[in-house]
Amino acid sequence: MTLTADSAAGTADGTPGLLSRDDFRAALENAIKGREAKNASFSKAWADGELTREHFARWAENHFHYVGPFADYLGYIYGNTPDKFTDAKDFTLQNMYEEELADIRHTDLLIRFGEACGTTRERIEDPENMNAVTRGLQSWCYAVAMREHFVVATAALVVGLESQVPSIYKKQIIPLRESYGFTEDEIEFFDLHITSDEVHGERGYQIVLDHADTPELQQRCLQYVRWGAEMRFSYTRALYDTYVAPTL
Repeated sequence: MTLTADSAAGTADGTPGLLSRDDFRAALENAIKGREAKNASFSKAWADGELTREHFARWAENHFHYVGPFADYLGYIYGNTPDKFTDAKDFTLQNMYEEELADIRHTDLLIRFGEACGTTRERIEDPENMNAVTRGLQSWCYAVAMREHFVVATAALVVGLESQVPSIYKKQIIPLRESYGFTEDEIEFFDLHITSDEVHGERGYQIVLDHADTPELQQRCLQYVRWGAEMRFSYTRALYDTYVAPTL
């Protein structure tokens, strides 16, 4: 697909035109750049071997309340997707299934890691143990999933948030083994998501590229990818500010 005069330079009234598939893909990727959660302070301290198991316990208690409802977020997107978009509905349903039913619930693997860090299932599941920024991220995910066009919600949650996971965990899983001394069984949560979320993220990109078919939808998708990346970066930074910085 080649750029038309309108898509390259915008329309006569100055609003953006329809981007080509390649240009839209590049714009989606650029919307995350500079906002990657892998570069937030908590992620850097993790990768540099500066954290303790107590810090990881607090991470697990927060992360559960962000990723635990992910199938719920997807359920709202599924319900908002018209029946004619079979490919998008099938992907969302498969993603929900893999979160909740395939082999083992992803949240059970997260709890296993948290328990290895010294916290308990009861503490992890208790919403009193997440901080205010985590609560804000969870609420934002619910609001986007419930209220936005299905392709915008897919852009926000799958491209802006989920597609970042492999790059984050690839940096973190090595020090979990080599610096922090966790077993393979204890860190299965991370190993699983490096593989599964790489597939989910790419499929999310394809759905957005296929179905954001107006300039307005493309621009709203880009906005929500930026916001999603900013939300995850802020969430990750807040973990450092709340739990790590006071212990230094």
